[in-house]
Amino acid sequence: MSFFELLQTAPPVFVSTCLILGLMVGSFLNVVIHRLPKMMERGWQQQCAELRGEEIAPHTPYNLVAPRSACPHCGHTIGALENIPILSYVLLGGKCKGCGAAISPRYPIIEAISAILSAFAAWHFGFGPAAAGALLLIWALLALTMIDFDTQLLPDDITLPLLWGGLLFNLFGIFTDLSSAVLGAIFGYLALWVVYWLFKLATGKEGMGYGDFKLLAALGAWLGWQLLPLIILLSSLVGAIVGITLIIALKHGRNIPIPFGPYLAGGGLIALFWGTALTHGYLQLLAVR
Repeated sequence: MSFFELLQTAPPVFVSTCLILGLMVGSFLNVVIHRLPKMMERGWQQQCAELRGEEIAPHTPYNLVAPRSACPHCGHTIGALENIPILSYVLLGGKCKGCGAAISPRYPIIEAISAILSAFAAWHFGFGPAAAGALLLIWALLALTMIDFDTQLLPDDITLPLLWGGLLFNLFGIFTDLSSAVLGAIFGYLALWVVYWLFKLATGKEGMGYGDFKLLAALGAWLGWQLLPLIILLSSLVGAIVGITLIIALKHGRNIPIPFGPYLAGGGLIALFWGTALTHGYLQLLAVR
């Protein structure tokens, strides 16, 4: 029996494989979360220099592959044995091998979240294209969540491929039919676009960024227009709770913007796993009344 056949016939093996895969991808997502905004900033600076007619000096390559990861304090290059997800952090005691500076616990936490969600998706959907699509969606949403927390940006480099990926998967009816996916992308974008302009006309301020429109459009492309109301409701509810908590408990200023992308991502994940059941349950409850 081949390993591929084993994944098909033995759910525990498939779940365990996705758990390990989620750990490795989580390690890579840490690189994406840290470097992609810096890459975008470099790109903007280069474009501005070109528009000003300035000569651009050659610079050291900076992307998701080069240069190798290093300690920001001492420049110690992180070797392969120091880059094993979670395990290396534990063995190093959460400190750099070169200088002993503390390593943020956020790195192993992201790796653990990626692993747990990946394993759960494998268990929930079982071996097949739905699990593969769910893994891609989970990893993209995790990266977008952390980037938005850090920079209040939702990069097109992730949101747009995510949107097209949803349409591609639903071309074969994996999560919903193609027409629902296309309408989901359209209505997802327009829903927040309308809210944006109504808020701006009423207050003169921008309540959210265009990245939020694209993210909800991507979720609509993956899950269909039918789940958009649930996603918006869940994300708004969580966002309101977190926002009020920050204002009251941490004295977070009301004028300080709070990124909405993480709450959209959270609502999208809930809808991915339980959206249809929640919607049917709500409709049944209305019918009983």
